Amino acid sequence: MPELPEVETVRRGLLPVMEGDVIRKADIRRPDLRWPLPDRMAARLEGARVERLRRRSKYILGDLSTEETLLVHLGMSGRMLISGAQVGQFHHDHPAPAKHDHVVLDMARGPRVTFNDARRFGAMDLCATEAIDRHPLLAGLGPEPFGNDFNEDYLVARLSGRKMPIKAALLDQRIVAGLGNIYVCEVLHRAGISPSQPAGAVAPQQVAQLVPLVRDVLAEAIEAGGSSLRDYRQADGDLGYFQHRFRAYGREGEACPTPGCTGTIQRMVQSGRSTFHCPECQR
Repeated sequence: MPELPEVETVRRGLLPVMEGDVIRKADIRRPDLRWPLPDRMAARLEGARVERLRRRSKYILGDLSTEETLLVHLGMSGRMLISGAQVGQFHHDHPAPAKHDHVVLDMARGPRVTFNDARRFGAMDLCATEAIDRHPLLAGLGPEPFGNDFNEDYLVARLSGRKMPIKAALLDQRIVAGLGNIYVCEVLHRAGISPSQPAGAVAPQQVAQLVPLVRDVLAEAIEAGGSSLRDYRQADGDLGYFQHRFRAYGREGEACPTPGCTGTIQRMVQSGRSTFHCPECQR
């Protein structure tokens, strides 16, 4: 599932073609994705100007001139694809409708934004903008990793006394929003912390160290356009490249890249998810 860097990369790709423009036509080609689509979705979108396109955790939020917000979740295989616009050095003409093109938005200036989702695990909804933070998918989320509320004192306090593994704690969206399996593995490897160590047993100095490491890893991934594993593509259809910089994730059996470490990256399963770590330098 796309994590924060992938969603942020898609948002940035959509910005020049959506923000400030009007949705001229909305073609809603099925009644549901993971859940039913909102009532009268086409009528509520058509004629609305996208005043602001932002991100909260792993969700893209489009604030509309109608005082509603369009919420988009990519799910496992969802893509937001742009056509009929100059994206970078290339012009992408409108393709023929594809089987899994479920929501098609024609913008007034000419571009088309298509939500394509083969597995239909994605989601779209419309909610009053003033109530969007109380939406069931957003209520209870922790602070954004790049926000001021996510700081050393906050994280030390939230992890204090917790018996769950540190990896599980960092994946808890109520503690910090947007982190997923890939980037938590990478952060813990850089920090030299075992993913199995109880969160409350990690020394406060090490917990404090996690805050800048989380930001560094996410920033590097965004710069690289995210990580393309299986289905993920940027809004212009290109792949992300951060997977080529992984130090631990997916590197089972390879030598640990930490300078001076003689260990080998190993894989274990935690709560049904693969965890990649070095047992020599992550303790």
